[in-house]
Amino acid sequence: MTRPAYDAVWINGSVGAGKTTTADRLGEELENRGIPGAVIDVDWLRRAWPSPRDDPFQFELAVANIRAVARQFRARGAQIIVAAGVVETTEQFDRCVGALEAEHSLLVRLVLDPDIALARLRFRHGENTNELEWHERRHPELAEILERVEFPSELVLDSTSLSVTDIAGRIADRVLN
Repeated sequence: MTRPAYDAVWINGSVGAGKTTTADRLGEELENRGIPGAVIDVDWLRRAWPSPRDDPFQFELAVANIRAVARQFRARGAQIIVAAGVVETTEQFDRCVGALEAEHSLLVRLVLDPDIALARLRFRHGENTNELEWHERRHPELAEILERVEFPSELVLDSTSLSVTDIAGRIADRVLN
């Protein structure tokens, strides 16, 4: 069995970029290549209400839950953990990597054409006007924030023109080299 070069992959990107879909497909790809691992959808680990005023995106809750879940995955032999979620700063990334108990992490930032992002968001949230409006405002704002941050070991992939299978394959190739 090949030992991966990274023990954690963080899939980052603005809303609608395809983080969760990519993480799921990457998990399948790594499993097909014989690498024991796990996938974490961080959005589910922060899904609680109400949010504290000083932590509207429930980052502290997410970190605590990542730590608990990752510990269980590592105890069961996960050589790599793939996580999908937004980190807006290098400090947030470092804290999440620490929670994943990772020594060598790769951050993958998905970018995409704004019109494609809006189409995806309309498909996903079209029935809820408030959610849709929030996501339509948040996408360009978050994309700009992530563009300015210089994350360590960042791999940027454009999900506008690449299929999720192609993206997962490129990430898996990087993880295994």
